[in-house]
Amino acid sequence: MNVDVRPIAESEIPEWLRALNTGFLRMETPTEGDVAQCAEYSDTARMLGGFDTATGRCAATLRSFSQELTVPGGAFVASSAVTNVAVLPTHRRRGLLTRMMAAELAAAKARGDVLSTLIAAEYPIYGRHGYGPATSVSEWEIDVPRTGLAGRRPASGPGGGVAAGRIELVDEAVVRKVGPELHERLRAVTPGAVSRDARWWRLATGVEEWSHRPFKEKFNAVYRTAAGEVTGLVSYASADHWTDAKVPQNTVRVQQLLALTPDAERALWEFLCSIDWVLAVRTGFRAPDDLVARLLPDARAARVVTHADWLWVRLLDVVRALRARTYATEGVLVLEVEDRDGLADGRYRLDAGAGDCVRTDEPADLRLAIGTLGSLYLGDESAVRLAALGEITVAAGARPGVLALADAVFRTPRRPWCPDVF
Repeated sequence: MNVDVRPIAESEIPEWLRALNTGFLRMETPTEGDVAQCAEYSDTARMLGGFDTATGRCAATLRSFSQELTVPGGAFVASSAVTNVAVLPTHRRRGLLTRMMAAELAAAKARGDVLSTLIAAEYPIYGRHGYGPATSVSEWEIDVPRTGLAGRRPASGPGGGVAAGRIELVDEAVVRKVGPELHERLRAVTPGAVSRDARWWRLATGVEEWSHRPFKEKFNAVYRTAAGEVTGLVSYASADHWTDAKVPQNTVRVQQLLALTPDAERALWEFLCSIDWVLAVRTGFRAPDDLVARLLPDARAARVVTHADWLWVRLLDVVRALRARTYATEGVLVLEVEDRDGLADGRYRLDAGAGDCVRTDEPADLRLAIGTLGSLYLGDESAVRLAALGEITVAAGARPGVLALADAVFRTPRRPWCPDVF
C-alpha cells in the first residue's frame, strides 16, 4: 500500500475533511459550510494529508496553526499547535502518523517555532514524537446542598459579607465584547494558557458553527467590581430535569470560567451554587490546584470526578525555550538532552539566576529525553519524581543535590493550566 504524505491543495479540502470526519467517528460527508470555513481559516500549507495512490482517497490528516503559549514569568512563546490528527481504520499501523509528525515538526523547526503543542486524545502516542505531558486538568462536581452556602447572597466576600462587586447576567454580544480582553489579561499571568483568536470567540458565541458542533445557547454572567470593571466571566448550561415527585434535580455545567482575582472567582462559584433548582455544579476542566473546593465552607462538597493529562509540549529550540521563562531560584544545570528525531538534542547549560541558556561541552548533571524536558518546562512536574520513574538520570560525578536543585529551578508556585482544547 503506497501512501503519499504531503500538504493538500485547496480543492482537496472536502476529501481531507471526509477523512477527518471518518477518523473522528462523525458523519462522513462534510457540509458546504464546513468546507467554506476550512478554506477561509486554515492554511493548506499546514494541512497534511496521506493519500492512497491506488484509490486517490485521503487516508490520514494532520493540521497545525500558529499559537502563543504562556510560560512561567508571563512571556508568550511561539508554538505550532497540532490538531485534527486522524488515520482511517483501513490504514492503521502503517507509519502514517509518524510520517506526518516528522513533516510537521521539521516544518515548525524551519519556521522558527520554539515549540509544538497538542491535546492528546490517546496517551501513548505522542511521547514517541518528543512530546511530554506538561499540564493536567481536574473537574469537580459540587454537591450544592452540602456546601454550607445556603441562605448566603451571591458574591460574598472573604469574610462572609457581601462584596462590593456584583454579578450581572449578559448575552453573547457582551461576551464577545468583554471576553477577549479578560482572557488576554488572564493568559498573561497563567503559565500553560494559549492564545485565542477572534474566531474562537465567534464560535463560542454562535456567530459561526461547525456542523458537528452546533451552537447551543447558554447562560453567561460577569463579575463587575465596584468601579464597574469586569474581572470575571462564566458561561454555563443546565438541563431541565425533575423527578416524578416534582423535585428539581438540575446540574449546572460550566463551559468556561475566567477570573482575574480571587474575589471574582469566589463570587462566580458562589453565584453558581446559589441558583434555584440546582443540586450540583460541574466545574469543567480546571487547574488541579484550583481554588474552587477550598472556597466552599465545606470543601468535601466538591469531589474530583476527572483528573487527566491535558496540554503536551514538544521543545524544538531548547535555548530559546529555556531563556523565555523565569525561574524561582538561582542555580546552574547542565542538561544532556536526547532527541531521537535530531531536532533539539545536545548538551545545554541553564543559568537560572541569569535567565540564560547556551549549548555547552561541560559535563552533564542530568540526562533526559526531550519529552521529559517538555514535562518539566511549565513547572508542573517534579524532577525527583521523574528520576524515580527512570525518565531522568543523574550523570556520574554530578554534584550532590542536583535533582533537588532541578526541582527548585523548574517548579512553579501554582500549577500551570490550559483552559482550552484545540
